Amino acid sequence: MRALTVQPGKPHSITLENVPPPPASDGAVLVRTLALGLCGTDREIIAGDYGTAPPGQARLIIGHESLGRVEEAPADSGLKAGDLVVGIVRRPDPVPCPACAAGEWDMCRNGGYTERGIKARNGYGSEYFRVEPEFAVKIEAKLGELGVLIEPTSVVAKAWEQCLRIGQRAAAWRPRTALITGAGPIGLLGAMIGAQHGLDIHVYDRNKGGVKPGLTRDLGATYHNEFPDLEALQPDIVMECTGAAPVVEETIGRAAAAGIVCLAGVSAGHEITFDIGVFNRAMVLDNQTVFGSVNANHRHYAAAADALARANRDWLSRLITRRVPLSRWSEAFERRDDDIKIVLEFASH
Repeated sequence: MRALTVQPGKPHSITLENVPPPPASDGAVLVRTLALGLCGTDREIIAGDYGTAPPGQARLIIGHESLGRVEEAPADSGLKAGDLVVGIVRRPDPVPCPACAAGEWDMCRNGGYTERGIKARNGYGSEYFRVEPEFAVKIEAKLGELGVLIEPTSVVAKAWEQCLRIGQRAAAWRPRTALITGAGPIGLLGAMIGAQHGLDIHVYDRNKGGVKPGLTRDLGATYHNEFPDLEALQPDIVMECTGAAPVVEETIGRAAAAGIVCLAGVSAGHEITFDIGVFNRAMVLDNQTVFGSVNANHRHYAAAADALARANRDWLSRLITRRVPLSRWSEAFERRDDDIKIVLEFASH
């Protein structure tokens, strides 16, 4: 079968090559890949900045935003041939840590976890993959190719869950306004979930044209191409999805009183000047919270499937700005203006 592989640590070593069928040790459910979503993590792995091959192997099959159709499944798995499924990315460490032992592998405390297509496990970027029944998420057939958005949506589903849980520390906390920084897939999907919660959503992104302003407005949200005045906006929740250090600096400690800042983007190395005293004063006197969130576990995938099922299908389709067939796979990794979500199509739906 064909698979996209890289040699981790070696820049631009990505290639489409023939590899053996997925081993039974990967899981009892055999899935034919339909589509693979691509994101910044994949680009970092291709650049040689990140990623680990499985033990004893030189190359890693990339891809963690999956969508496939079940070919074979055990009778007691709850799955059958023809079902649409998405594979969960992270696996708990074998020790395990207390979080992994409780099924909260997305909150692993000792770093011993593995991840499909990222860390020490082959990913879903092959014509077929195997997955354990407990790490396969069945999705409704009517969602179709939009099921490829489940994984990125699960990330922001977790972020929203954590924000709302933290907010419950104050019985009278009723969030009204949220600022999402970044109008990439994570930012727009985060804005979508925030709108479903009934909040007044504001999205900041530096693009002045293209499809992002329209996608934002069609959520009933407000688009800003210049960073908004947070003193005037007074956001109860800030979800930072860019990872850009200057934007992070603008957001932390700048929410409303008892506000929450969720950092959902990963920053590259960038030195900034930061007044920790001013930050400390704002955090203490206004009872603010700043926290980081990444990855997701099974309930977040389920929440993501629910959020996508409630969303406007046309709006979701417009998030996928390019669909690239496997025969032209290299085009999927080109950077183009107006790109939001790029999907590599392995087979027809």
